[in-house]
Amino acid sequence: MKLKQIRNATMIITYANKKFLIDPMLAEKGAYPPFPHTHNQHLNNPTVELPVSMEEIIDVDAVIVTHMHLDHLDPAAMELIPKDMKMFAQNEDEADEMKKAGFNNVEVLKEEGTLFGDVKLIKTPAKHYSADSILDIYRELQFTHLASGVIFNHPKEKSLYIMGDTVWYDEIKNVLEKYNPEIVVVNAGNAGFDDGTYLILSKDDLFEATKVVPNAKFVATHMEAVNHATVSRDELREYSEEKGFANRLSIPADGETIEF
Repeated sequence: MKLKQIRNATMIITYANKKFLIDPMLAEKGAYPPFPHTHNQHLNNPTVELPVSMEEIIDVDAVIVTHMHLDHLDPAAMELIPKDMKMFAQNEDEADEMKKAGFNNVEVLKEEGTLFGDVKLIKTPAKHYSADSILDIYRELQFTHLASGVIFNHPKEKSLYIMGDTVWYDEIKNVLEKYNPEIVVVNAGNAGFDDGTYLILSKDDLFEATKVVPNAKFVATHMEAVNHATVSRDELREYSEEKGFANRLSIPADGETIEF
């Protein structure tokens, strides 16, 4: 398999000869205002440019949207992705939103598994908030609090787990124990609000995950591209060295491809 980091949580994954675009945020640098109630209110989103051409980004077989927040499916992506593209959504409500935008080949991922050719995609749970107080902010902003992850399985590939936007909680541990993935992609930028609550894995959360599947390799994404991210690549790299799992962690730069 090949994992190409694009920007933020956007990746192109080549798996069993199929190419999947994950969580496309495709606008030009600075197209959107900063997320409210968050750090770095002087920065518009995305904070960096795309590293590759749009032609390369949308030259895929399917798109997987783990949840419909702006930094995972933005208006630019809704406009630029061909309307006949195979789109996978986390639930019926978000599938309906995609259909309203004109997409005509939308399918909802299932917990029991969904086949795309001979690749099995399994929807997994995620908890996109560290405290219940965040739910009030989500309601104010009219954002969903629901998110998901995806397990990829194929007999000729290593098992892959896209953890999605989540904090560390029992269900993530259960997924790791149940599926024992060989490769785990983590949204590791520790994006959060200015009151200290956070939305995706912290450094300590990631360390806990590495303990559950001690033979797995980890890939860090969702870093250094949105205003509310609080952990940099350099900081995470230094932390992984201190905690002794740097040899199991890849932190790709935008535009970089990792192969397993």
